[in-house]
Amino acid sequence: MSLDAARAWAAADPDPETRAELEATIAAAEAGDEAAMAEVTDAFRGRLQFGTAGLRGRIAPGPNRMNTVVVQQASAGLARYLVDREPYPSVVIGWDGRRGSERFARDAAEVFAGAGVRAILLPRLLPTPVTAFAVRHLGASAGVMVTASHNPPADNGYKVYLGGADEGSQIVPPADAEIAARIVEAAAVPVTEYPRGEPEVAGEGVWESYVAATAAIGQPDQGMPGAGGPRVVYTPLHGVGLETVRAVLDAAGFPPVTVVPEQAEPDGAFPTVDFPNPEEPGALDLAMALATAEGAELILANDPDADRLAVAVPDASAPAGWRMLTGNEVGLLLGWDAARAARGHGVLAASIVSSPGLGVIAEAHGLEFVQTLTGFKWVSRVPGLVYGYEEALGYLVNPGTVRDKDGISALVRILTLASELHERGSSLAEELLALAAEFGAFESGQVSVRVTDLARIPALMGALRQAPPTELAGAAVVAADDLALPEHGEIGDILRFTLDDGSRVMVRPSGTEPKLKVYIDATSTDGPPAARVRAARERVAAIAEAVRPLLARES
Repeated sequence: MSLDAARAWAAADPDPETRAELEATIAAAEAGDEAAMAEVTDAFRGRLQFGTAGLRGRIAPGPNRMNTVVVQQASAGLARYLVDREPYPSVVIGWDGRRGSERFARDAAEVFAGAGVRAILLPRLLPTPVTAFAVRHLGASAGVMVTASHNPPADNGYKVYLGGADEGSQIVPPADAEIAARIVEAAAVPVTEYPRGEPEVAGEGVWESYVAATAAIGQPDQGMPGAGGPRVVYTPLHGVGLETVRAVLDAAGFPPVTVVPEQAEPDGAFPTVDFPNPEEPGALDLAMALATAEGAELILANDPDADRLAVAVPDASAPAGWRMLTGNEVGLLLGWDAARAARGHGVLAASIVSSPGLGVIAEAHGLEFVQTLTGFKWVSRVPGLVYGYEEALGYLVNPGTVRDKDGISALVRILTLASELHERGSSLAEELLALAAEFGAFESGQVSVRVTDLARIPALMGALRQAPPTELAGAAVVAADDLALPEHGEIGDILRFTLDDGSRVMVRPSGTEPKLKVYIDATSTDGPPAARVRAARERVAAIAEAVRPLLARES
């Protein structure tokens, strides 16, 4: 059955590259190659699921993969959805430097144009935040960004935003299911029969407006940052961030940053890293080596589509002399910065697996705090939001401009903060100690299990549901909550374990990668700031060691 479907796909595939790849796989499967047969079976076992992250998967032929056929079907389905919603819909399409991104973006734009939707292509490969910005800036009905963000090199994706009342945020239910249904309808027609049209190409004004709006949030109250700020090394990790980062920093008056030369240009093969994710071990090794050689005082990194930000600071006790701050540390620094600027007005928000510390900061400043479901699509939609973040290096510091995580605007704010601290003879590391002195130390850690067999993830979650731990690292588990149940708000496939020392462990499948992720949070208010931080870190490390054996269990 799978071979018949594969042969039919190959006969109709308009892309000669994926057609040849599939024909070779079919031939190998027919010759008895078990691996080839398994690939055909998986590629044709169903459609690549369209959800609240749009589409994301490995580039290869078949309906369960990312390819031009799937992209055109998705675009035809989204076009039907938009035409049903309004009489004159429009869509902005952007793309990054991954393999196939430009081809997918142009195919999508032509399908939109042929379906009666005004299609506006961005002028060249650009960061994801520029596409999110363009949806609002141009008053578009929707936006599509062709990217797989920080996924492995073999992947690509199709991310959807909605305009109008959605204000350029990512799609959420029920829109995702409604679009998915339209895609199934559109897929009943061969893509070779789709009418195609000529899209518009946006002028440079869209990008220039994003640069100006983002630079504006990097200008401190006491004047422009000067050359006395910290020396910075920056890497875009082979992604598309460099051009826009340079333009924004120049417009804001910052001195130039030193760029990791091996990672400066877009390269979808990501040759210097195992995974193009700044959270992964080794991803910032080149940046750290360069920073040490240059005598830099700060490392800043974007992921390949520049919607995430990583920060590293000097630390003599770390193996390379540098310590990458956790997403929660950066999130709390930016949150404290935003809370002081808000002057008692507005809302701070974070996803449920992010540090509880932001709630403490909000309360101390008379601000409302909202804890959202996982995923930035929920953080960005909080009414009255002045700042939001998620621990996976995603920060929204300018919700009036962009309604999605934005690694470039976050870079500008963290650099502004670092520059102001530098002028006072301080640093981000010392600011974290100041935060611990005022609110207590909030430390976090993460344990992840990457799988090749996706069935392992529900098996591991099932084992933890059936037999939750009763103690972890010497502390009793006083509550084991399944957040998928109605009594906990049906938040999602998340398990939460609360310990009697105030620590918290949360377990969930990754929404974008083949991983099971464990989030660990601990706090301490005893002793001076450094002692508080040390105690909280020791608890996180101890709990992480206790958690690892649990991840080897299966039901």
